[in-house]
Amino acid sequence: MNFFANFPVADLERSKAFFTALGWSINEAVTDDNAACFILDDDLYLMALRRDYYASLGDGSKQVGDPATTSLVTFAFDFPTRADVDAFVAKAEAAGAKLGGTDDYGFMYQRQFEDPDGNHFAPFWTDPDGPSAK
Repeated sequence: MNFFANFPVADLERSKAFFTALGWSINEAVTDDNAACFILDDDLYLMALRRDYYASLGDGSKQVGDPATTSLVTFAFDFPTRADVDAFVAKAEAAGAKLGGTDDYGFMYQRQFEDPDGNHFAPFWTDPDGPSAK
């Protein structure tokens, strides 16, 4: 099964530049003037959609929130090591992300950042031998 997480963006070209700077490739088969599909892993994709296009999905009756002012969703995903989390966040910062806090629980390490639109990302690492593994 493929999984596509869709989210609105104000500037599709800016989002393409940001997410490719993180190392994600664009799936050209489902990318056009309205949307850009980023490949995170096998069968796992993020879809950045122009706000007006995103608003037209479904019956088009719902207002699209602005992630710069409203918490919509958090994209959280794990990395094999703490160093990988830090390296990924460094790429995000270099690409223009707004950095947030760092949480270190010993068994779990998490960083926070927002993309240029304000969408929230929380990459993390968990100790495979930590309390959550039991």
